[in-house]
Amino acid sequence: MTGPRLPRLNIVMVLYLLFLMLPIYWLLNMSLKTNTEILNAFTLWPADLTFGNYRTILTDPAWYMGYVNSILYVTMNTVLSVTVALPAAYAFSRYNFMGDKHLFFWLLTNRMAPPAVFALPFFQLYSSVGLFDTHIAVALAHTLFNVPLAVWILEGFMRGVPKEIDETAYIDGYSFPRFFVKIFMPLIASGIGVAAFFCFMFSWVELLLSRTLTTVDAKPIAAIMTRTQGAAGIDWGVLAAAGVLTIVPGALVIWFVRNYIAKGFALGRV
Repeated sequence: MTGPRLPRLNIVMVLYLLFLMLPIYWLLNMSLKTNTEILNAFTLWPADLTFGNYRTILTDPAWYMGYVNSILYVTMNTVLSVTVALPAAYAFSRYNFMGDKHLFFWLLTNRMAPPAVFALPFFQLYSSVGLFDTHIAVALAHTLFNVPLAVWILEGFMRGVPKEIDETAYIDGYSFPRFFVKIFMPLIASGIGVAAFFCFMFSWVELLLSRTLTTVDAKPIAAIMTRTQGAAGIDWGVLAAAGVLTIVPGALVIWFVRNYIAKGFALGRV
């Protein structure tokens, strides 16, 4: 591409990136302002720079425990989902059995269903067995959606691994667990990274189930952010700071698995 088209393309890309970054910049801008300045003036940058909003979140247990709770159940869910999905995806990629395609489709239909459909059954089930308001309750609830997604992603990667590798390993005396961990999993490391990334992100941003199944001990940051209105109104600065800090874990996960994600779009079923 030569001539005047290239500068025009660059201008379009710059404008597009600015459009994407504007909400994040405005969120950061609000987080560094006082509530009075946010409500009474329209400024492109803080006139009276303050870090008090972040100080409130990092020193108030009602705020920072929301991040701790979210990270705990999201990590538990990611580990559970990938652990369960690995053998299931291997079975779908390597064996043909009665109803395999129907079962695979049924798994995906769980991901298509809205969380509201399962909120009441999960609430009654966990209340009856004593799991209500625990991290494991939310983690297990999210596996209903993340395990099918992880199976679907991993199965695409596993189909790209020749079956001859399995047979050669068995001839060399490898047991299945040893072969799966030592040989097969490194071959699909990109797929595991992609599956873990999507499980983390979907569990991190999900609100309905995590809010329904928790009250105090395991309440996530997303639920806390929806209950910020008090007698004096909404503290917009603290809410904006909480939003900025909520973006950080997702950005860190993207940074760590960025190479896996790129390979996933090129090779896997993403």
